[in-house]
Amino acid sequence: MLSSFSAGSSVDVNVEDLIALCSVPGVSGREENVRNEISKLLRVENGQLKTDKIGNLLYEKFGTENHKEILIMAHMDEIGFYITSVREDGKLEVRNVGGIIEDAIQGSFVEIITRGGVIPGVIGAVPPHLKADGVNFDKVIDVGAKSKDEVLILGIDVMDYAVFKKHYAILNNDYIAMRSLDDRFGCYTLVECSRGFSNKSKVVFAWTVQEEVGLRGAKALATNYSPDVAIAVDSFACCSKQNRHIELGKGPVIRALDNSSISDVEYVRYMISIAKDNGIPIQIGATGGGNDASVFVEKGVPMIALSVPVRYLHSQVEMISLTDLWNLIRLLKKFLEVY
Repeated sequence: MLSSFSAGSSVDVNVEDLIALCSVPGVSGREENVRNEISKLLRVENGQLKTDKIGNLLYEKFGTENHKEILIMAHMDEIGFYITSVREDGKLEVRNVGGIIEDAIQGSFVEIITRGGVIPGVIGAVPPHLKADGVNFDKVIDVGAKSKDEVLILGIDVMDYAVFKKHYAILNNDYIAMRSLDDRFGCYTLVECSRGFSNKSKVVFAWTVQEEVGLRGAKALATNYSPDVAIAVDSFACCSKQNRHIELGKGPVIRALDNSSISDVEYVRYMISIAKDNGIPIQIGATGGGNDASVFVEKGVPMIALSVPVRYLHSQVEMISLTDLWNLIRLLKKFLEVY
């Protein structure tokens, strides 16, 4: 059993809960199963839990003073595929959801989520033996059906969705590799930060939808909330020329700059001071992509993005350090205690 991971006396991560969250399928626009899993993990204390019209899960937790309001977001959706048509030969044509690495698609196991359940399938590859014959890769899902009628009998239809079949590995007693750690580690972080201590300000924990296709859930939240600060907990892609100094195992990361936002410098400095005062290792860097908190800047709300380094982001083997994850939870809890 993996109920609790311990790489040291100060590290305590419930790996079973994390793996359970990562295992739930939920592409952009179809996050309902993820939302249900998160709801099971939550313990509502001194607040209310609700779901808005587009599917964002919200836990509004009152604080000891409530003079300020903090909005903390992590997105529930993952990359995957929508079934766009069923061919007469029984193959399923698909459309990517989010930034899928095309080179990683060939030779993949997938799972198709239908109204009746989960159907296994594969995305094939062209063997080297046939490349000389001019055979090209056909990005379709093969479920073993010989005709369109067989596909329909299986219960598969247009606009069902598919995700890569998920496996996990614990590596060197500190790292976990698994598809959809982006951003289920963030979802797990919010669950952990919502319980077990007293927050000073009112906190709105938001598990958002449709981040991978344009921060849609966060944009909806921005029409209803105007907090004192917006915080995104999302992945930090490492490690390349722009952030080679960022390393797994050296602490959570302040995502100071990405393609969508620049974290507020005063909040960056505040987070660094909290980390130093509490002996929490911290890193700061720039990366690509966008984050949910960025949409609040246009409303005049300062934002900051927090993360852990993620190796092989948007692949089937996304990897993080469990120690980094625990320190991220510690950092956020300390912030919520004093802000």
